[in-house]
Amino acid sequence: MPVIKSLDDLKRIREEALKKQELKSQSGKTEIIVGMGTVGIAAGARETLKAILDYVDHHNLEDIIIRQTGNIGIDSYEPVVQVILPGEEKVTYGLVSPEIVKIIMEEHVVNGNICSDYTVKS
Repeated sequence: MPVIKSLDDLKRIREEALKKQELKSQSGKTEIIVGMGTVGIAAGARETLKAILDYVDHHNLEDIIIRQTGNIGIDSYEPVVQVILPGEEKVTYGLVSPEIVKIIMEEHVVNGNICSDYTVKS
């Protein structure tokens, strides 16, 4: 972890983080994040993650990064899935069952249309 000795150090660290984020969004890869904290797993996140992996494999989708993370912080909406298309804002979906995965993957990930019926309003 970098040592912050001055305001300039803080600005430099922030600029480096922004550059990394910009590079990731320019990579041309879609990112799908699945909350796999204790509450998420209890709510069915393993099945949700498996449905995402199966969809990507079955449809031979490329340039997709699938990541697991811990608790996203909205326990009442678990399982939670976040989708980040290249150059777009992150969209958070809640109560994502394997059936809903198919809808999100087809509509949002493949066709670029946010599935507002399943989004979590922040």
